[in-house]
Amino acid sequence: MFYEPAKNNHGLPFNPYKSIVVPRPIGWISTVSRGGIVNLAPYSQFNNLAYDPPYVMFAANSVHRSGRRKDSVRNATDTGEFVVNMATYELRNAINVTAQSLAAHVDEAALAGLEMLPCRIVEAPRVAASPVHLECKFHCSLALPGAAFDQVHHVVIGRVVGVHIRDDVITDGKLDVLKIRPLARLGYFDYTTIDSVFAMPPIGPNLEAREAGLEGRPARR
Repeated sequence: MFYEPAKNNHGLPFNPYKSIVVPRPIGWISTVSRGGIVNLAPYSQFNNLAYDPPYVMFAANSVHRSGRRKDSVRNATDTGEFVVNMATYELRNAINVTAQSLAAHVDEAALAGLEMLPCRIVEAPRVAASPVHLECKFHCSLALPGAAFDQVHHVVIGRVVGVHIRDDVITDGKLDVLKIRPLARLGYFDYTTIDSVFAMPPIGPNLEAREAGLEGRPARR
């Protein structure tokens, strides 16, 4: 089959696009407003952008029918900070609670019954039950045009300035993703989690150079 996204002429009962680029890691983003209100929300348009130094990004549509930026985007832009809390299978129900579209004055972390901890560098808090946190400083943002005035996609890029890892999820000096079971987004209402891992070392010429980045050690000059 073939279809053009602008025409939405796929002929299927559900749009397949979000099930094509999968699985997508979930950025569970915590921010605090200028007025001190905590916001916590998951974003599946999220990923790592660079390694040394590390940058991450998350993207959010405008609030439906209003055209205004979502609270996470506004807070990160206004305060220059945000935190990425690793979303896990164990925390899936709390993540679902914080995914609701709520008024700006509502504290989603409190609504989900989550304890929040202070960070070391940024003012935004982190989810105590999450095993990994990335403290981020705002780097830049951009807006991607949408199909309508209230469908602009706001992209936020942050530089990771602090990393918290719970000791019990480190095995033999490596992050143990089988213990963590990170949550990932598929299409429709579907999610998945990591429950198997396999290794595949690089092959081919210039092997030493390829391993330098892939196996986890930054090349500093």
